[in-house]
Amino acid sequence: MSFLLDTDTASAFLRGEAGVFGRFIQHSGGLYISILSVAELYAWVFVADKPEKREYGLTAMLRDVNMLEVDGRIARRTGKIRAGLQRGGVKVPTVDLLIACTALEYNYTVVTHNQKHFSLVPGLRLEDWLVDEPTR
Repeated sequence: MSFLLDTDTASAFLRGEAGVFGRFIQHSGGLYISILSVAELYAWVFVADKPEKREYGLTAMLRDVNMLEVDGRIARRTGKIRAGLQRGGVKVPTVDLLIACTALEYNYTVVTHNQKHFSLVPGLRLEDWLVDEPTR
């Protein structure tokens, strides 16, 4: 099984949360991250008083996960799903919807603590490594 890490899960790993670290080891080789989450993580790096340590950690993490770009297929899927959600009066932030549609496009499970937004996307598989017990 492959997983697309949301920004909150990647930042939990970078903060050293033990449960998330264990999951990274458990699923090594099957972890992906959107370029959009990487951009958000770089903002977290550069907001720090001393960003060098954070950037070192982020760079190290990025060596162990596969980075995914947003392309035309993902953009089309995002537009189609957003239109359906809007018809139902549901709003999902653009970055979250793009990440969700990336996971749908590749048939990956999104790992996020942000159930509020991601649970609104039809057909999306979710896990929350900050609260869920590991599967064996």
